Parts: sequence; structure tokens; C-alpha cells
Amino acid sequence: MLVERDIVLGNLVAAIDAAENGQGGIVIISGSAGLGKTSVLEALRDLASERCDIFWGGCDALFTPRPLGPLHDMRPAFESGLSALLDSSAAPHKIFESIIDEIAHRKKAVLVVVEDVHWADHATLDFLKFLGRRIAQLRAVLLISYRDDEVDAEHPLNQVLGELPQSRVNRIMLSPLSQKGVEALGEGHGADLSHIFEVTGGNPFFVTELLANEGNTRQDIPASVREAVNARLNRLPSSERVFLETLSIVPGAVGTRFLHKMFDDASGDIVAACVRKKLLSQDKEQKIRFRHELARLATLSRLSASQQKLIHAKTLETLLQLTPEPALDWIVHHAAGALAGSVVLEYAPKAARQAASVGSHREAAAHYATALKFVDEADPPLAAQLYQNWAYEAGLALRIDNEVLEARRHAISLWRALDRPEKVGENLRWLSRLHWYRGESARASHFADEAVRVLETAAPSAERAMAYSLRSQLHMLNSRMEQAISWGRRALTLAEEFDNIEARIHALNNVGFAMVFQDQPDGVDALLESLSLAHDHQFHEHAARVYTNLSEHAVDFRKFTLAEEYISRGIAFDSEHDLDAWIHYLVGILARLRLEQGRLHNAEAVAKGVLGLKRLTLLMRLPALTVLARVRMRFGCQSADALLSEVLENAISTDEVQYVIPARLALVENAWLTERKDEAIIQLDALGKIAPQSFHKWNRGEFAVWALRFGHDVPREFFLNLPDPFALELADDISGAADAWAALNAPYSAALTLMQVNGGDGEKSLAAALKILLPMEAGRTIEKARALARKFNVAGKMPRGQRGPYGSAREHVLGFTKKEQEVFALIAAGATNIEIAEKLSRSKRTIEHHVSAVLAKMNVGNRMEAIVRSQNEPWLLGREQGQTNRLDRNA
Repeated sequence: MLVERDIVLGNLVAAIDAAENGQGGIVIISGSAGLGKTSVLEALRDLASERCDIFWGGCDALFTPRPLGPLHDMRPAFESGLSALLDSSAAPHKIFESIIDEIAHRKKAVLVVVEDVHWADHATLDFLKFLGRRIAQLRAVLLISYRDDEVDAEHPLNQVLGELPQSRVNRIMLSPLSQKGVEALGEGHGADLSHIFEVTGGNPFFVTELLANEGNTRQDIPASVREAVNARLNRLPSSERVFLETLSIVPGAVGTRFLHKMFDDASGDIVAACVRKKLLSQDKEQKIRFRHELARLATLSRLSASQQKLIHAKTLETLLQLTPEPALDWIVHHAAGALAGSVVLEYAPKAARQAASVGSHREAAAHYATALKFVDEADPPLAAQLYQNWAYEAGLALRIDNEVLEARRHAISLWRALDRPEKVGENLRWLSRLHWYRGESARASHFADEAVRVLETAAPSAERAMAYSLRSQLHMLNSRMEQAISWGRRALTLAEEFDNIEARIHALNNVGFAMVFQDQPDGVDALLESLSLAHDHQFHEHAARVYTNLSEHAVDFRKFTLAEEYISRGIAFDSEHDLDAWIHYLVGILARLRLEQGRLHNAEAVAKGVLGLKRLTLLMRLPALTVLARVRMRFGCQSADALLSEVLENAISTDEVQYVIPARLALVENAWLTERKDEAIIQLDALGKIAPQSFHKWNRGEFAVWALRFGHDVPREFFLNLPDPFALELADDISGAADAWAALNAPYSAALTLMQVNGGDGEKSLAAALKILLPMEAGRTIEKARALARKFNVAGKMPRGQRGPYGSAREHVLGFTKKEQEVFALIAAGATNIEIAEKLSRSKRTIEHHVSAVLAKMNVGNRMEAIVRSQNEPWLLGREQGQTNRLDRNA
């Protein structure tokens, strides 16, 4: 009997109605244990079974969750091809895309139910995010339930829920029953319902258990639900009671094969009796489970630790006798409970590898951690491998603490004792990577050198190739490009010898970026080869890294057409594959492109969008933060000084000059704009202490002209082989330098150059600079230009301020027209072409042209990918970028 849930069911039915009309959505039901989440879902299933195809799965309370457990539960509803992908532990992205495709081709709307996601594994959480971000384009409802009292601020589910498209989310928090609800539920029981309401707080499960305790009176009501469950169990025949106590050791549903092996032939009658008495529930596949997890836990609590161990052992024995063998996760769960070390050591690594294959790295680490509890029973090679594998999986799950480092050291010690230098070198290489992720550059270099030293004492190997490539990468990140190229080429030689495609991809990326840094055109070819191989072999994160490096190079070297292409392609690729960590960094590069193009409001909108996201690492934030600081500086905001100082502090903390050089150059510009020469000299002195080869030629040129502008001496090496705009200014050809900047579509830099005059052509140059700067609303730079005009006594001849924003500031970040922005906003809302045509009073053919233009400018293949990008980049939606972030100039 479902009481006081009519409104909730109405909302759920409304979501299905919308899905049938092409408006997919997400419903999240939360509440503490016992509030009736499952009862609501089952009532919905009864209501929707004729209207919808239903995919139903749940997460179980295993010690370590089963990877993609809910999808395995859904298998009966899937087509055979999808089941085959699950059987083969295919890449998660292929499984997820197959599910999307299957939902899209169903004739009916689809209801996807995933219960108890507070117990979900990492891969299942990825699935929820993947489907949720694409739900708007599907005739489907994603229905998620979880216990909110099990999910704290650090729980990974919180991040997933926050990353779902909130415009598509309907959150329902179940409340306890009112006293009237309890009275309705208990009608006819003859119990003191007021007292039951008082002691249960209206929790439906608690109420039901107390009502089931026969002969309830005020005096007879147990003090707790555990006692209520015990009271019910004590009244059962001993065969049923022992059966339930034994079954309570299993935290999920069990099938008939297991029951027949575990219990005698009478189990069928016992199951029927317990289902009839509503102690167990049975699904369409004849699987049984406790009616509620709280009832299972209350039953389990009757057993002592020694009894639980014995039942775990019996359960394990039964599982190992089944053919085909059940899920590895179940075997590990019961082997650990039975303290069966040899079984854990055999099966936990298998379960870990299976979890890792579908992207559940947190669960893989948990399985290895279970095995490590029995490491004293393992022989040295297995023990070393367990430490190594646990550290790897824990590191992938973004756990990079001292315990992970210590596990690597344990592995190194064991491999040394076993005289396995290739294994020692591999773990030293990972120690280097871990220290680099922690921002400990010196220790990262130390362990990289040690890895190379150890591996060079052994025969050439694929491990040595990766160690060489890591050494190359660390040199590249610290702008030591000659060394990066040298080590990278050594890695490429070994990668070819051992046919190690990943090492080749990794090394080509390092070498290619180092070469383009040195302005060697062949470097782009190396990067493109790395990108092609990464695509061909499904190394998505390596591909993301190439897109980032190509984009950064193109912006650094003012190749704006190339930058537009690869930033757009990279963001689309990262969005398609849910590579959020890479997206945010790359979007920061897009913000810098707009900054260099003089589109200050665009740059600010994008940078603020990135910085407004939660849970970003320092490196994910830094490009956007740098752009925001420079924009605020040019606008003349009070926050600029603090932001610029924050950028420098963060850049120094990375210990990488690629971030330090731009941060100091920004402070030099700020000092010039605000007439603080002493501060500029401090930064110029610091820059002069960095080796010239650590600058690429555009940074070197910027440093050289600022030194000239402040009359500051710098070593001659900084003036060699500079790009034309800098070389011309250094040759005192201000007009030619400004024209060179204009030809590159870098108007702000052109204006800044025009301001470097000393009388003579001051009137003409400053007027030209102001014509560029006024529409940008670059307030502080405009003030500087007017101050110079006053200095040269030509202030009265300068152009006056213009009303309205700069043309490019009004442009959309991706170049959408006003009509395309309207169309994109409706695409993001899930509207069809016909609906957009009706909304905008345009023909279907016209809307088709607008949609095609939007998709092309976003570099995506379909509307679903466009919607995903809109969720990652909310600043793309619906408002003119020049108007969205109009600043309070005192901010």
C-alpha cells in the first residue's frame, strides 16, 4: 500500500509524458533509508509498463561495488549486441554509446532506472553522467535513487549530480509520512498508531515492521526496528529463521541456481513462505532478496562474527561450485568475509583487472586493497605486483597521497630483492609522475633520472622507452627543448624496436611540441602523427593532450586560424569523450585566443565560465585565471592587481617557466599602464635570470620590447630571431610594427605598439591607438593613451569615447550570428527543427540552414554533441557576449 506519494508519482508520470513528446529528462529521488524509494519506483513500473520500455538496475552493498552492475541487471532488456559488449568488458565509451543508440531506436519511450547509486561504482557514475548529458535528445527518462544520508560532501556521486544538465533535472526528496499517513497505513491493525508515529518519525519501513509485529499494543511495541525484525523472526519456524539468517550474508539478489546449491530441496517452499509473509521479494526472473536492506542488516546483526565467517565460507564454497562461475566481485566479497586468503589472492586481482577494463579505477584499487590485507600469504613476486597495481589504480582514481607513494616504494624494494630492474625502473618512473602531479618538480626529476639509470643497467625494453619519454616530457614542461627532443627521439627508437604504440604516441607529442617551441615546422607534423595514432588506437587522453599542445602552440605563435581549428576540434573531442579535466584547460586557451584577438569581453566571459566551475585543479584553472587577470587589468578593475599577484603565485608553485614567464610579463604591462616603473624592473630582472632558450620567440620578443620601453638592459641573446612585430619596434619602426600586428589580427598589441611614440608622430599614432582601444572598452589602456596625449599636448585632437560595445565584443565566442544564438539556445533546450521553426516564425528549411551553421561552427557532428558542449560551456548559451558580463568598473 502506497501512502502519501501521489504527488511524487504524478511528477514521475509527467516526466514520462514529456519523454514521449521528445523532451527527455532526469529525475533524482533521494531520502534516508526506509522512506519508500523502491516502493515508489515499483509503483511507477506498474503504471508505465505498457507505455515504456524499462531498463532497470541497481547497485548492491558489496565490500567493493561490481563495475557497471546496474547495466548487467538491465541485460534482459538490451539487444544481444549490447550484451556482447558487456560480456567482453568492452571500453565503457562503446557500451555507453551502444545504450544511447538502442534508446534512440526504440519505438516506445524508455525509462532507465538505477537504484541505490550511493553504492555505485565509478564506471556506473560515468554512465549516469554520459546518459544524463545526452538525455535532452532522447525519448527517455533517467531515474536515479539514492540515500542522501549516505552521501557526504566528498562522495563522488555529488560531483556527478552537479555535472548533470540542471535544466533537465527534477529532484524529489521523499519525506516521512504524516500522522494521517501512518494512520492510513495502519488502518485495521488495532495498534496505537499515535505511538507508532512518534517512535518511527513516519518512516514507512519502520512503520511497516512495527505493524507486522503481531499483537502490537502500546506496551508490546519494540523500542527499535531491529527488535521488531527480531520479534518477527522469533515467531517463524526454525527452518525459515535459519534460512533468512543465512541469506542475510548476501547483499544482493540471488537466483535459483545458488539457492539449490546452498540449501536443500525444501528451499523452494521456504522461499515461497517468506515471500508470502513479505520478508523477501521475488522478481520476474525468480531472483529473491530481502524486501529492504534495513531488514537484511537487522537480520545479519543477529549473527556473531564467527557465525558470519562460517556462512561466508559456505557461500563462497557454493559460488565456486556454480557453472558458469558467478561475478568475480561476489567471490571476492565472500572470500574476504571468510578470511580465505588464498582465494582472495587468486580472485581479487582478476576482479581488479575487470573493473579497470571498464574504467572503474576506484573499484579496481579497492580489490587490490582487499588482496593486500592478505599480502603476508603471497609470494614476493605477487606481493610486489599487488603493491604496484594498487598504487597505479589508486593514482588513476586521483588519490596521490603518501600511502600511494609508500606502496610504490614497497614494490621497488621487493623487485630489487628479486633482481627485476625493469620492474624497479617502471615503478621509479611512476614515482616521478606522482611527484609531478603533486607539484614536486625536483623530486619528479630525481626519480625520472633514477628510472633511466636503473633501466639502462638492464636489456633495452619497452619500459625504458616510456622512461625516456617521461624524461623528455619533464624537460619539455620546463622549456628545456633541446633535451626534450633528444630524450624523445631515444624513446621513439626503442618504441619502434618493441612495437610500443603508446610510447610512440607519447614521445611524438613531446618531440613535436618541443620542435614547434623552437619554431621548427616539422614539429606540427610530429604532433599530427601523434594525434592520428592516438585516434586510431583509442588513446583518448593522449589525443586530448595533442589537441591542447597544438592549440597552445598556435595561440603562442599567433597562428590564429590554426588555433581556431584545433581548439574547436579539441573541445568537441573532449566533450564527446567526457574528458572534463582536458576541456577546462583547453577552454582557458580559447579565452587567451580571444584576448590576443582583442575580444576582451569574449575572453572575460569564457574565463569566468571556467573559473565558476567546481573542483578544478590549479593547472585546470591557471590559463583562465591568467586571461581574467589580464582582461581586468586592461579594463581598469580594482581586482586586477590581486588577480595578477595570484597568477604569479600559482605559476611559481608549478615550478614551470611556461607559466612563470607569461605571469611576469603581465605584471610588466600592468606596471607600465599604472606608471610603476620600479615594479616593472623587478619583473624584468626576474625574467632576465631565466635562460633565453626557455622562452619561445614570441615571449622572448615581448620581453625584449618591454625591456626597451623601460630602458632596461637584457642579454643580447633575447634579441635574436624575433617575430616581425617585435623586430620592427626594436628597429624604431612603430608604424610597421603596428601594421604587422594588425595583419595578424592582434589589434590590442597593435594599439600598444602605437602608444610607444616620443613626440613627432605622437598625434597620429595615439589617435590610431585610441580608435582601436575605445570600442574594446579597455579603460586603463585608454587612460594611458590619453595621458600620453596630454604629455605631447595633443589631447584635444584625440577621438572621443564611443557609445556601445566593440563590434567583436558583441560577437558570440564562436562567431554565431544573433539568429544562430537563438537557434543554439533552443537546440540546447532539446527543441526539434520543427519546434524551433514555430518558435522563431521561420521556415523549416531556414532553420535547417541555421542548425547546420551552428553545428559546423561548434565542430560537432550532431545536436546531441552540441548539447553536451553547451553543458560544459554554459557561456555559449543565448546571450550576447558583449552584454553578459558588463563590468562594474570599480570591481
